[in-house]
Amino acid sequence: MSNSAQTSASKRIEALLDENSFVEVGGLINARSTDFNMTEQETPADGVVTGYGTIDGNLVYVYSQDAAVLGGSVGEMHAKKISGIYAMAMKMGAPVIGLVDCAGLRLQEATDALDGFGQMYLSQTMASGVIPQITAVFGVCGGGMAVSAAITDFTFMEEKKGKLFVNSPNALDHNYTAKCDTASAKFQSEDAGMVDYVGDEASIMSEIRTLVSILPANNEDDMSYEECTDDLNRVCEGLEGCVGDTALALKLVSDDNFFMELKKMYAPEMVTGFIRLNGTTVGCVANRTEEYADGEKTASYDAVLTANGCAKAADFVNFCDAFNIPLLTLVNVKGYKADKHSERKIARAAAKLTYAFANATVPKVTVVAGQAFGSAYLTMASKSLGADVVYAWPAASIGMMDGTAAAKIMYADEIGASDNAAALIAQKAAAYEEKQSSAVAAARRGYVDDIIEAGDTRKRVIAAFEMLFTKREGRPDKKHGTV
Repeated sequence: MSNSAQTSASKRIEALLDENSFVEVGGLINARSTDFNMTEQETPADGVVTGYGTIDGNLVYVYSQDAAVLGGSVGEMHAKKISGIYAMAMKMGAPVIGLVDCAGLRLQEATDALDGFGQMYLSQTMASGVIPQITAVFGVCGGGMAVSAAITDFTFMEEKKGKLFVNSPNALDHNYTAKCDTASAKFQSEDAGMVDYVGDEASIMSEIRTLVSILPANNEDDMSYEECTDDLNRVCEGLEGCVGDTALALKLVSDDNFFMELKKMYAPEMVTGFIRLNGTTVGCVANRTEEYADGEKTASYDAVLTANGCAKAADFVNFCDAFNIPLLTLVNVKGYKADKHSERKIARAAAKLTYAFANATVPKVTVVAGQAFGSAYLTMASKSLGADVVYAWPAASIGMMDGTAAAKIMYADEIGASDNAAALIAQKAAAYEEKQSSAVAAARRGYVDDIIEAGDTRKRVIAAFEMLFTKREGRPDKKHGTV
C-alpha cells in the first residue's frame, strides 16, 4: 500500500476486494505542480489509491480517492493515475470501479488539472460498452466528478455522507439545502435517477461484489455464467397473481429467486434489473402497477409508460445489448401517461426506448402478462419491434385498445340510439375483445408465438433463451444511430 495505507480510501478497497488480492499501482506518485507553495504540501499518491485485485476471483481495476489529501481533489497526476488504470483495464478486459470522495478540481493546478480531467473523460468514453464501469459515492462527488459518475454504467451512493451534484444546492436560484438537498442520495436516486442503489458502506460493497459476479468482464469474453442448482422445469405457483408486481414475478422465475433490481426508487412503474436463468445473467425490463412488501400492498401505479420510466429502461437495454446480455421483457401497459408535464418529454423518451429495443441484437424474449395496448405495447419489445420469441398468459389482452373504449368509438351512433346502452356496450366490447384484443386473436395472427400458463413461464423462457444462445443478427452498415 502507499503512504495513504491507513486512510479510508485504502480501507474501502480492502472491504471491496478479495482478501489480500489488491496490488497498488503508482503508489509513489505525488503532485508535481510547484505553484502556490504546492511543494510544501504532502500529497501521498496524489490523493488517489489505484490498482487491481479480484472479486470472487474475477479481475477488477479500482481507484479510491483519499479525502485526507487536499480533500481528494483531482489534480494532474491524480487524473493521470485514473486514466492509467482505465488503460490497463481496457487491455485486460476487466471492469473499473471508482470509489469517490472528491472535493473537485484542484484549483492550484488549473489547466493541468483540467487537461487531466479531460483525459479521464476520454478514457471513460473509450471504455463505454467495452468494460463495465461502476462508481460508488462515499463523500463529495461534485462538478466535473458528477459528470464522470454519469458516464459510468452503475452508480452507488452512501445514504448519509454521499453528496452528488453538478451545482451545489445552495448555488441554485431560490434553493438551499434545508429546502431541497439536490445533492442528497434521496434526491439523486428518486428524482434525478442518477443512482442505482443507496445504502451504507457495507451494503454498497456487498452489492458491487454481487454486480461484478453476474456481469461479463467485457463485451467479448463472457465469464458471468455459473452452474444452476435450481430446477429448470420448476413450476412457479401463483405467478399469475404477480401481474401487478412484476419485480416479484421476476424473482420467482429466477434461479434460486435471485433478482437484483436497479434504480428501484426512480420511476418505480418501470422495473429494470438482473436475474439468473439456467446460470446465465439475463437483463429484465417490466411494467409495474403494484408493489408489495411482506404481503401488504405498499404502492400502486397506472399501467402506462412515463418519460422517466422509458429513459430508465432505454439506458438499461443499451447496456445489456453492449455486453451481450439477453433481455426478458414482461408487459402490462395500456398507453402513455397523459398530463402536461409528461407531454414535454414522453414522445422523445418513448422513441429512445423503442429504438433501444429495436436496435438490440441480443436474444429478446417477451411475455405479455397483462394488458398490451396500442403503440405503448409496441415499444415494450413487441414482435413487431424484433422480439425473437413472444409468449402471452391466457388472460392477457393484446390490441389497439380496451374493448369497452373501442366499442364506444366504433358504435357511437348505435349506442346513442339504444334504450339499453350499457348492455349494448358490453356486448360489443366482448365481441371486439374476442376478435381483436385477446391473446388468442394475437396468436392467430402470429404476433404471439404461444399462449402459456403463468406457472410455466420459467421453463418456457429458459428453453427460449437456450434456443437463442447462438443468435446472430446483422444491422445496416452505419457509424451509429441518432436517436
